[in-house]
Amino acid sequence: MAEAYHLESFIRIQIASDKLSAYLQFNRADETFECSPEALERFVKSNGVVYGLQYDVIHKIAKDPKAYFYNQTLIASGDPPQQGEDGYILFAFDLDDDEQGQRPVEASDGTVDLKEVNRINNVKRGQLIAEKVAATEGREGKSVTGMKLPGRNGKEGRFKIGKNVVLNAEQTALYAAIDGQMTRTDNDKINVFPVYEVNGDVDYRTGNIDFIGTVVIRGNVLTGFRIKASGDVRVIGGVEGAEIETEGSIEITGGVMAGDKGYLKAGKNIKLSFVQDGRLIAGDTITVTQSIMHSQLKAGKSVVCTGAKGLIVGGTIQAGERVTARTIGNSMSTATTIEVGVRPEMRGELQELRTSLRQLIDSLDKTEKALGLLDQLALSGQLSEDKMALRIKLNATKRNTSDQISDNRERIFEIEKTLEETDVARVDVANTCYGGTKIVIGRYTRFVKDSTSRISFRLQEGEVAMVSY
Repeated sequence: MAEAYHLESFIRIQIASDKLSAYLQFNRADETFECSPEALERFVKSNGVVYGLQYDVIHKIAKDPKAYFYNQTLIASGDPPQQGEDGYILFAFDLDDDEQGQRPVEASDGTVDLKEVNRINNVKRGQLIAEKVAATEGREGKSVTGMKLPGRNGKEGRFKIGKNVVLNAEQTALYAAIDGQMTRTDNDKINVFPVYEVNGDVDYRTGNIDFIGTVVIRGNVLTGFRIKASGDVRVIGGVEGAEIETEGSIEITGGVMAGDKGYLKAGKNIKLSFVQDGRLIAGDTITVTQSIMHSQLKAGKSVVCTGAKGLIVGGTIQAGERVTARTIGNSMSTATTIEVGVRPEMRGELQELRTSLRQLIDSLDKTEKALGLLDQLALSGQLSEDKMALRIKLNATKRNTSDQISDNRERIFEIEKTLEETDVARVDVANTCYGGTKIVIGRYTRFVKDSTSRISFRLQEGEVAMVSY
């Protein structure tokens, strides 16, 4: 009978690597095999499977072993641990929606409704800007072997504090320290900037503008003048060969006629109706509603030119991820270069971050060693007043350095992920792509010889492929 059998010569119990399931499998199909349900239960438990047993299945195997000779059968299931949800920062109003709302409204003929552009969201001193939503705790599970499986707690959200904002004592809410405009700058720092307005052109009357905040120009920016801002720059008019540089976004209701002079550089987005003989650099997206003529554009993410004309002719357009246009090039085969999937500035930043991380880790190590010595003195009651002050200072340094290390590692991970994502790089043409166009995706190049319509260029199997758009 079953007790006389050496079950291990007939049966093998396998526990999954995550310890959340166990399986029974026969080593050989022996027609003479028989076993009582109780003996089979004992055998399973002797193999370490003690939790989540499916007794009905074990009893069925004992009663009719032949039906299970050739299959692996699930006999136990554990309880998987529940991972906690990450905390996050909840803004008092949706910044992304506001940015979308400030885009000039385009009519069917390609014109722009200027009334919709100059809408500035102001916040008052003491107004709540953002709140921290706490992470939730994980719930532990249990393996089929009876072990506790810890659930990971969610990661707490962290405020990225910029200028003119204050935290409450509990570090759970962020408030405006001044009246002004709420803006997110590089690395999503939250700021409140005051607004500087010019009612007219930027010319010899106003001179150059260098302002820690948002600048609104109700006129044109003339050749040779310069605007520098920490917030956003909005021009209710046009721009000539001027220099406009900001950590936020640039929005121009008219266009840029630069004559190969000056440049526009934004930490986030640039939006305008047209650009001719200009240089534009944006950290995120450049949106042009009419045309890009003989210009040099660089965008961290996308260049979008899909208005009524949506035309790109001449020059070089570079984007980290995507270029979208209605028409690229012209019937005269004017040389036009479109490059996507390349972010050289990111590679430089990655190198700097890695060097900085090594220095921070080294600094933290020295701080911890010094604290270790002071802790020993404290235990033996030999801590003088100046040493006690040094200990407090070193603890603050340790916290600050640890936060910087965490931020660095987070940014390094973000950049490495972006550099790997060449599969998102593409060039989309809604109408016509003319001959004379050069398409570059990452390290691969394709010259367009004959004009083609409704086409998308993507990287497939190591070459720039053309697929239907």
